[in-house]
Amino acid sequence: MPLGLGRRKKASPLVENEEAEPIRAGLNVPGMEGIDGGVVGLGEGATSEGLPPPPNSMRPRLIFHTQLAHGSPTGRIEGFSNVRELYAKIGEAFGIPPSEVMFCTLNTHKVDMDKLLGGQIGLEDFIFAHIKGQRKEIEVFKGEDALGLTITDNGAGYAFIKRIREGSIIHQIQVINVGDMIESINGHRLIGCRHYEVAKMLKELPKGKEFTIKLVEPLKAFDMISQRSGGSRSASGVQLGTGRGTLRLRSKGPATVEELPSAFEEKAIEKVDDLLESYMGIRDSELAATMVELGKDKKNPDEFAEALDETLGDFAFPDEFVFDVWGAIGDAKLFPENTSTPTSISFDCVT
Repeated sequence: MPLGLGRRKKASPLVENEEAEPIRAGLNVPGMEGIDGGVVGLGEGATSEGLPPPPNSMRPRLIFHTQLAHGSPTGRIEGFSNVRELYAKIGEAFGIPPSEVMFCTLNTHKVDMDKLLGGQIGLEDFIFAHIKGQRKEIEVFKGEDALGLTITDNGAGYAFIKRIREGSIIHQIQVINVGDMIESINGHRLIGCRHYEVAKMLKELPKGKEFTIKLVEPLKAFDMISQRSGGSRSASGVQLGTGRGTLRLRSKGPATVEELPSAFEEKAIEKVDDLLESYMGIRDSELAATMVELGKDKKNPDEFAEALDETLGDFAFPDEFVFDVWGAIGDAKLFPENTSTPTSISFDCVT
């Protein structure tokens, strides 16, 4: 078989007298006091019991604090259900076009790919928005098969560099950094492309020839202009944020309350994310989470392959990769790590 795999007056969005650093104790979420140990997710229009979502007036009001990563007053944002809507709210709060937002990090203003906002946000997480800075055009000679890049995307049309392998071709070019958005390759505009499409294009560039890549780096504050980071993953794996629960963002659907991921799911997601990087040159914890969700209840690899075809067929995953993912999920079931479940966040980038 083929494998693919009643209306209130709004407060000003800017908080004039708050200090620059996020204040954890000030992030109160009215109506959410009883959901410790659960997460608020953005589902596909139904609750975990299959019931229709409550009307907007009965949903909890979730307010998040945010700043521009290079420095700004603190803003308050609410009422978003996916990444694009989040960026629109950030743009509204700070008076900038939403298209200026490249990506967001949680609880740090630095370009830290281990704190990248992916598909869920901890209810007490502080959001830092990184906006477009300097553009640059670089000629690169592809002297090896692999450039040493890992690509991710923001779920809203921008692919950017998440990791640069030490000793690789790109590692030797100091003007290319983790966090740089890939605008075009050899004149081919990549705005709107997914991370796997960009990674495929880079992989297919002919060896022994030069290519031109146009990048946009995030705007930096003075204390952020320093030696670049290799984007190495911390021991915490996919664990991001410190909130008690999480708001889960998907491409569509309202907020829903979900259980926190189990130790098995956390380990399986990390393993599958590693396989995505190995096979496709991308890291996407939410894509990995979707694959784990599709595979955890399947009885054999054929059922799993069919589920991937139905939900993620656009990726056209190779058979070898599908079987490796099936094996990783099985291993995680047999040997889950004996660790406490994190209260973490990450954004669904899967469309």
